[in-house]
Amino acid sequence: MSYSASEMMIVAAARALAGARTVFVGVGLPNIACNLARHTVAPDLELIYEAGVYGGGPARLPLSIGDPTLVTGATAVVSQADLFGLYLQGGLVEVALLGGAQIDRFGNLNSTVIGPYDRPKVRLPGSGGACEIAANAQRTFMIMRLKRRAFVERLDFTTSPGHLNGGDSRQRLGLQGSGPALVITDLALFDFANPEHEMQLIATNPGISIDTVRAEIGWPIRIADVVQTTAAPSAEELRFMREELDPEGMYR
Repeated sequence: MSYSASEMMIVAAARALAGARTVFVGVGLPNIACNLARHTVAPDLELIYEAGVYGGGPARLPLSIGDPTLVTGATAVVSQADLFGLYLQGGLVEVALLGGAQIDRFGNLNSTVIGPYDRPKVRLPGSGGACEIAANAQRTFMIMRLKRRAFVERLDFTTSPGHLNGGDSRQRLGLQGSGPALVITDLALFDFANPEHEMQLIATNPGISIDTVRAEIGWPIRIADVVQTTAAPSAEELRFMREELDPEGMYR
């Protein structure tokens, strides 16, 4: 079956959540990925939303992090302070899904400005809860489209910590979570499974070459010893996305 690059990215993100119990998720594409995971590889997955919702099951695609549909079927609705203080900083969030305008080789994220901070070309929404999420979640997965303007040698601003300068720099700073574990894009997958905690290519999507991936990254990308090809979406994964999760094609 034919499928879009965005659909491949959603499927890859859903599969990466296999067996997970708790996930901190935003609206849009990550929300679709988490609900697909609940239908396929992670039936016990609890969705946690920044607004204070634990175990939500939105009845429709939420329009924002404050959309009332987020509380549909929720296990609990608490204050944002309790959610961050008790769940996130308490170490109870297994996986967090994050994105940004820029990412570097160690998984640090920028969602604040493009260009100098005092004279930016573009001013972005900022951190929200992303900095605290990146610092405290047990693992973070990044979901971003692979473009050279986003995968940069040096961030214009560091909003959310990844592996900082690599190696054990994150642990020396005392951050609770273990940091970035996976970067999911529309062309390829990357992890940080090396002593330097540097992003490395581990899989390409069907029909995508390593050279195509290299051309969209602003530094000499590290290549894993074995680079696999991600399996294409199944008919059931596509059906559920298209008919149940995003029938209007807003994100996929």
